[in-house]
Amino acid sequence: MQVSVEATTGLERQMTVVVPAERVDSDVDKRVQQTARTVRIDGFRPGKVPTKVVKKRYGKGIRQEVIGEVIQQSFYEAVQQEKLTPAGGPNVEFKNDKEGEDFSYTATFEVYPEIALADFSSVEIEKNSAEVKDTDLDQMIETLQKQQAAYEEAARASAEGDQLNIDFEGFIDGEAFDGGTATGMDLVLGSGTMIPGFETALEGAKAGDEKEVNVTFPAEYHAENLKGKDAKFNVKVNTVSAQVLPELNEEFFSKFGIEEDNVDSFKAEVRKNMERELTQALKAKLKESVFGELVGVNAIDVPAALIDGEIDQLRKQAIQQFGGPDAQIDPNMLPKEMFEAQAEKRVKVGLLVAEVVKANELKVDDDRVRTTVEDLASTYQEPQQVIDWYYSNQEMLGQIQNMVLEDQVLDLLLDAAKVTEVEVSYEDAIKPAAPEAPAEESEEA
Repeated sequence: MQVSVEATTGLERQMTVVVPAERVDSDVDKRVQQTARTVRIDGFRPGKVPTKVVKKRYGKGIRQEVIGEVIQQSFYEAVQQEKLTPAGGPNVEFKNDKEGEDFSYTATFEVYPEIALADFSSVEIEKNSAEVKDTDLDQMIETLQKQQAAYEEAARASAEGDQLNIDFEGFIDGEAFDGGTATGMDLVLGSGTMIPGFETALEGAKAGDEKEVNVTFPAEYHAENLKGKDAKFNVKVNTVSAQVLPELNEEFFSKFGIEEDNVDSFKAEVRKNMERELTQALKAKLKESVFGELVGVNAIDVPAALIDGEIDQLRKQAIQQFGGPDAQIDPNMLPKEMFEAQAEKRVKVGLLVAEVVKANELKVDDDRVRTTVEDLASTYQEPQQVIDWYYSNQEMLGQIQNMVLEDQVLDLLLDAAKVTEVEVSYEDAIKPAAPEAPAEESEEA
């Protein structure tokens, strides 16, 4: 077998493979003989069909099957021989597939990039630290109470946090519009349910009041015909109801899985959950920052095939997130451009993390794996059952092992970098990181 490789552009390679004619033809002859023993053709007894007859009738299809298998086998042999690492399946084009002549084809594919890791010692990292203070705990408990709050009618003017029952009709340029009318709708002032300005205009209203509310629809509003339009709403306030928070008692605690009628026990459980969330948030932001710097100091080409594969995963995740696991939506309907930048970054991070593992000969720390599994299991009623399940499910355990190995890479990079610890509030720590602004294209002089 003859193999020649040409580097075309970037990571793309074009490999020409020539397979001796006898290899293909002998495989075809063997397949014809096998077929002759099993095929049924009128006029011939089973197993007695002449190979010439079989070849004449089925030879073309048999040859195509053999060629497909030869391509698979020879491609694998060729990339092994040339020490190439394809990053996706090849596009194959026949050059010669005539019977009796050497079979040849070209395979075009991308390879993984060769990576020489940059020095990480000059990288500056801000590592946030935070703690759950008593004020944070009190605020969280109040939030939990508000989630379970009831409303009672109040004979007073409304204020933020009150629930109004309203009727309204909207007009644009004096004409009523679709979706602009409602009867008996409950609205909590300050919830942000309505477009900006609507809720604040109703603060101070009393039951029985009729008000004219003038607002402007946002320029990015979801309904195309309403974007940026000025609107007038005639609103009638039917009732004003004040928010009544539930008491901190056994009934309230039980809604959060706590059976004890003890405020201190409830607060301790809430604090523990807040601290767990805080630890996860701080770690996630730190990892995002460090791996972002890793990408920043290592300029590498990325195989388009890997990016496309990551885009497919992100599309599926988006469908599951917004439509649920049973959503009957084709992920390919989501535009590729929505996920391209994120997919490219994730692929770069994956390639670079793998290279750090390889360069430093890192092995998964089994003790950390065990600790991670136990931490995950601790949030369940029967932790040991969860631990046993992870260790009996190799796929799930593999995910934990990969996560731990990634954490080991994070530790190694932090040891190399210049790290500054910055104290932040609990609220800022758990707040999701702002999305990265798209990089501006440089202008040529």
